[in-house]
Amino acid sequence: MSDNASHDSFFALHHGLPRQGPGSDATTRRLLALTGPLPERPRVLDLGCGPGRSALLLAAEAGAEVTAVDLHEPFLAELRRSAADRGLDGSIHTHRADMGALPFPDGSFDLVWAESSAYAIGFDRALAEWRRLLAPGGTLVLTECVWTTREPGPEARAFWEQHYPLRTVTALSSAAVGAGYHVLGSFLQPEGDWAEYYGPLAAHADAADTAVPGMAEAVAGARAEIAMRREHGSEYGYAGFVLRPADPRWRTRPETAEDASAVRPLVAAAFGSEAEADLVDALRRDPDAWLPGLSYVAEAPDGSIAAHALITRCLVDGAPAAALAPVAVAPAYQRTGAGKAVVRAVLDAARLRGESLVLVLGHPEYYPKFGFVRASEYGIKPGFEVPDESMMALVLDGSVPVPPGTIAYPAAFGV
Repeated sequence: MSDNASHDSFFALHHGLPRQGPGSDATTRRLLALTGPLPERPRVLDLGCGPGRSALLLAAEAGAEVTAVDLHEPFLAELRRSAADRGLDGSIHTHRADMGALPFPDGSFDLVWAESSAYAIGFDRALAEWRRLLAPGGTLVLTECVWTTREPGPEARAFWEQHYPLRTVTALSSAAVGAGYHVLGSFLQPEGDWAEYYGPLAAHADAADTAVPGMAEAVAGARAEIAMRREHGSEYGYAGFVLRPADPRWRTRPETAEDASAVRPLVAAAFGSEAEADLVDALRRDPDAWLPGLSYVAEAPDGSIAAHALITRCLVDGAPAAALAPVAVAPAYQRTGAGKAVVRAVLDAARLRGESLVLVLGHPEYYPKFGFVRASEYGIKPGFEVPDESMMALVLDGSVPVPPGTIAYPAAFGV
């Protein structure tokens, strides 16, 4: 059997499917929400678009101008027809190209979008090569198959080692941070996303003519993949990642022992008193509150410390959570992006450390930029009176139940 027969049969089996990988409109909307505010008409590059389910939604609901890329021309033709039927043909432009050799200029897009397609060149290569395409403040959105257990069984491991080596959400997030991105959000996709893909695929397999050269093998491969999911689906899943390149102006890193003497006057100057500086020192001395690696600084171009952010342990009705406080920026570097850079960096570190919930008492117009929402939405409240909109929560790991209840801060906070 020729390679052409295998290729043709694979695409014949997949032709007409609503999507070419696990996903749903709900997941696309959730990913879009995590990107934060967008330009009025965002420029979106949809890579490995397939028949264009995501492209159509982004054009219709985000008002996006979408450049949809795929190597398979029949998918692009199907997308053009669907866009015309919906009156979106002026908003969606198809382009036949290899996502590993893209012809677009640097900084061309506000969003680079890749649902169920980055595997074609690999997650790490995608991070490295697609970054240049993002405009300042742009965002990379992709979904990737992941292990959902630390110890997958031999059957699942053997299957995926043959097809595409998997990593965990934490490992992929770490790779993204190491490649110079901040993780704005990540989540495991619901089981229904698999049903939206495998349900129609199974129906196509049942109806396929296996006498066509290559089709029997294509059908067998699809059925083996579906059976693996049915029997070992608790061991792996699909996850969404929303990533933004770090601001290159600021080098962020964990605080060192030598930094403490510089952090104290910075915090005092930022708040105009010694009280917050005393709080940081007291938290350092409290082994039940201090979380190693979660005191972060941002360096100014001259190497001095421009900003500091601290996350320590707190409890919500006895369940562990994390408190972001204080965040301090040297007066000379306020409103320059230093504070935003150090907050994103310490949140990345908390995510990679395994923290699932971060709480902050702060300005309700500032912290939502990082994904924080009112803590009361989760049934969380402080043990003292504050405006509801000022007490906020950020879920870093949606697979961990969010504990409702009253926040207990370390003793150093005095509340």
